[in-house]
Amino acid sequence: MARIASALAAFLVWAAPAQAECSRTEYLDQRFTICDVTADDDLRLFLRGADGRTFGSFAAVNAALSDRGKTLAFAMNGGMYHPDRAPVGLYVESGDEQARLILSEGPGNFGLLPNGVFCIEDTRLTIIESRTFAQARPACRHATQSGPMLVIDGAYHPRFMEGSDSRLIRNGVGVSADGQRAVFVISDSAVNLWEFARFFRDHLGLPQALYIDGRVSRLHAPELGRSDWGLPLGPIIGKVVDAPGASQ
Repeated sequence: MARIASALAAFLVWAAPAQAECSRTEYLDQRFTICDVTADDDLRLFLRGADGRTFGSFAAVNAALSDRGKTLAFAMNGGMYHPDRAPVGLYVESGDEQARLILSEGPGNFGLLPNGVFCIEDTRLTIIESRTFAQARPACRHATQSGPMLVIDGAYHPRFMEGSDSRLIRNGVGVSADGQRAVFVISDSAVNLWEFARFFRDHLGLPQALYIDGRVSRLHAPELGRSDWGLPLGPIIGKVVDAPGASQ
């Protein structure tokens, strides 16, 4: 019996599915899709290919990765961008700073201070208010600036209004206090910024969260059978894994 139990346990461990990258959830009658990553994952930003042209789509990033036996486990738009798809605010890719940090207040959500920077370091994932980031820059392998901050040290952005009628499909990212986990979120029903921040703070329990965008918010989640499309994107952020059948 002991041998049978041991064999069964081994089978169950072998047969258990890998932890899902992305999943759907509901909170207070609103629908969201969340994608979890850890500091050990290969999380990257993508803007332009080897030919210098902006990728603009998840399919284009995947095509470039496939040449190296890699693929996107999930991805979403990774920051606001100008009409020519150049990043708005700080953008760092593979250690190369391609757009500068912006500290001034301005129009639109990006300029609704405080805004922040999502930084991918070698051993942790952080979201840092932009002016604090300017005073002591960490060594970011990848970084994207966006705004506004949704949750700042466990508090909502001071200018959010609970009853705001500005409702959109929105996406953002939050990080754990220890910097070992990040959760990317896209709303599957229209939400205002206060409701979006509430999801990160009260449902996910994350002390820091950053708004990425609205209107153009899109998600690539193959395991959910989802890959949103539309007008070309600027920065794209995604988790890279070995493609099925790729040699190790």
